[in-house]
Amino acid sequence: MSSFEERYSQLNDVLDDTEEDLMKFYEKGNKAAGTRARKSLMELKKLAHEIRQEIQDIKNEEL
Repeated sequence: MSSFEERYSQLNDVLDDTEEDLMKFYEKGNKAAGTRARKSLMELKKLAHEIRQEIQDIKNEEL
């Protein structure tokens, strides 16, 4: 099981990458950056789902 720091770091890394590509897409019209941003957002969704499941598992273990 991952620690809070590891999970938080993973989220921040994905968000940082996404932010850079979103800025390039929206401000400069860089279509390749838009594609990368979409990929990063999907990765963020997957990571969020994993963390949600991990939290649920931990809560269920306490019962």
